[in-house]
Amino acid sequence: MRGLVPPDPETGVSTPRYAVVYMPARARKRFPAGCVQLMESAEAALNAADPAARQFAAQVLGPSKSSEGQYLYYLLEWLDPAVP
Repeated sequence: MRGLVPPDPETGVSTPRYAVVYMPARARKRFPAGCVQLMESAEAALNAADPAARQFAAQVLGPSKSSEGQYLYYLLEWLDPAVP
Protein backbone atom coordinates (compact mmCIF):
# COMPACT_ATOMS: atom_id res chain seq x y z
CA MET A 1 0.00 0.00 0.00
CA ARG A 2 1.47 3.31 -1.02
CA GLY A 3 1.96 5.72 1.86
CA LEU A 4 1.78 3.01 4.50
CA VAL A 5 4.56 2.98 7.03
CA PRO A 6 5.41 -0.69 7.58
CA PRO A 7 5.25 -1.94 11.16
CA ASP A 8 8.46 -2.52 13.05
CA PRO A 9 8.50 -6.25 13.88
CA GLU A 10 10.76 -5.66 16.89
CA THR A 11 8.51 -3.20 18.74
CA GLY A 12 4.90 -4.11 18.02
CA VAL A 13 3.90 -0.44 18.14
CA SER A 14 2.10 -0.39 14.79
CA THR A 15 -0.14 -3.43 14.88
CA PRO A 16 -3.48 -4.34 13.31
CA ARG A 17 -6.31 -3.35 15.62
CA TYR A 18 -10.08 -3.10 15.54
CA ALA A 19 -11.55 0.35 15.90
CA VAL A 20 -14.45 2.68 15.36
CA VAL A 21 -13.42 5.50 13.05
CA TYR A 22 -15.20 8.85 12.90
CA MET A 23 -15.15 10.15 9.32
CA PRO A 24 -17.58 12.32 7.34
CA ALA A 25 -17.14 9.86 4.44
CA ARG A 26 -15.43 6.51 4.05
CA ALA A 27 -13.16 7.74 1.26
CA ARG A 28 -9.94 8.13 3.26
CA LYS A 29 -7.28 5.48 3.79
CA ARG A 30 -5.59 7.06 6.83
CA PHE A 31 -6.97 8.77 9.89
CA PRO A 32 -5.66 11.06 12.65
CA ALA A 33 -5.48 9.31 16.02
CA GLY A 34 -8.18 11.63 17.39
CA CYS A 35 -10.72 10.09 14.99
CA VAL A 36 -9.96 6.49 16.03
CA GLN A 37 -11.41 4.71 19.05
CA LEU A 38 -9.65 1.37 19.56
CA MET A 39 -11.79 -1.65 20.42
CA GLU A 40 -11.03 -5.09 21.85
CA SER A 41 -12.52 -7.10 18.97
CA ALA A 42 -14.24 -6.91 15.59
CA GLU A 43 -17.55 -7.67 17.30
CA ALA A 44 -17.07 -4.79 19.75
CA ALA A 45 -16.24 -2.42 16.89
CA LEU A 46 -19.32 -3.50 14.92
CA ASN A 47 -21.53 -3.07 18.01
CA ALA A 48 -20.14 0.42 18.75
CA ALA A 49 -20.35 1.64 15.15
CA ASP A 50 -23.04 4.18 14.31
CA PRO A 51 -23.15 4.99 10.59
CA ALA A 52 -25.77 7.72 11.18
CA ALA A 53 -23.20 9.50 13.38
CA ARG A 54 -20.41 8.78 10.84
CA GLN A 55 -18.71 6.23 13.12
CA PHE A 56 -17.64 3.16 11.16
CA ALA A 57 -16.14 -0.16 12.26
CA ALA A 58 -12.75 -0.93 10.71
CA GLN A 59 -9.52 -2.80 11.07
CA VAL A 60 -6.66 -0.31 11.19
CA LEU A 61 -2.88 -0.40 11.44
CA GLY A 62 -1.13 1.96 13.80
CA PRO A 63 -0.30 4.19 15.37
CA SER A 64 2.37 5.53 13.10
CA LYS A 65 3.96 8.98 13.30
CA SER A 66 3.71 11.05 10.11
CA SER A 67 6.40 13.36 8.81
CA GLU A 68 4.33 16.26 10.19
CA GLY A 69 4.44 14.76 13.69
CA GLN A 70 0.83 13.53 13.80
CA TYR A 71 -0.10 10.02 14.86
CA LEU A 72 -2.01 8.20 12.15
CA TYR A 73 -3.88 4.94 11.67
CA TYR A 74 -4.09 3.30 8.25
CA LEU A 75 -7.18 1.52 7.00
CA LEU A 76 -6.76 -2.23 6.47
CA GLU A 77 -10.46 -2.91 5.85
CA TRP A 78 -13.92 -1.68 6.67
CA LEU A 79 -15.71 -4.31 8.75
CA ASP A 80 -19.15 -3.59 7.31
CA PRO A 81 -18.67 -2.98 3.57
CA ALA A 82 -22.46 -2.74 3.02
CA VAL A 83 -22.61 0.64 4.75
CA PRO A 84 -22.03 3.50 2.27
